[in-house]
This record gives sequence, structure tokens and C-alpha cells, in this order.
Amino acid sequence: MAKRQSPIAGLFDMGVWSKKLLQDQLFYILFLGFLTFVYIANSHLAERNVREIQTLQKDLKEMRWYYMSLQSENMYNAKRSEVAKRVKDNGLRPHASKLNRIQVRQESYQLGDGY
Repeated sequence: MAKRQSPIAGLFDMGVWSKKLLQDQLFYILFLGFLTFVYIANSHLAERNVREIQTLQKDLKEMRWYYMSLQSENMYNAKRSEVAKRVKDNGLRPHASKLNRIQVRQESYQLGDGY
């Protein structure tokens, strides 16, 4: 009477050819496992970089709006009428007459004379 084998044990029973094939291809199987590990690690790294880039883009957009609002406020405060309002308390007032431009003729000075 022959020994009866369970179906599950039959799955794990390797013949001589299968053992030889597994031993010959062990390095290749390990190499494929390593490549799989590198592929998974690379995909995780890429996803993390994408999330970081999106966060930085969001921060950049917020900072750009903040910069533009500060620039707008600065331009408003630099207007002549606004400056006059702000310095009125210090006793300063805008000049009533037109401003004069000082022009110097080029012949009147020489390079090296302190200019």
C-alpha cells in the first residue's frame, strides 16, 4: 500500500529538478526582490517630494499675496497727501512753491575733483 500524500504537502514537495533550478536562480530572485524594494522606496520618496512641493507652492502663494498687500499699503502711505497728513503733527508742512531742479554744466567740473 502506497503512502498517501495530502494535497497541501504536494504543493511544497519539490523534485530534484526544481531544487536545482531554485538554487541556480537564487541570486536572480534576490536581485528582483532588491529591485522591488528600491522601486517601492523610490515611489514613496517621490510622493513625499510631491506633497512637499505642493505645501511650498501653497506657502508661496500666501506669501505673494501678503507681499502684494504690503506693497499696496506702502504705495498708498507714500503718496504726497498721506505723508503730509502723517507729518502734520510734527509741525512739518509741504512746500508751497514748485521745486527747483539744480543743474550743473558738465564743463564746470572735472573728474577726480571730488566728484
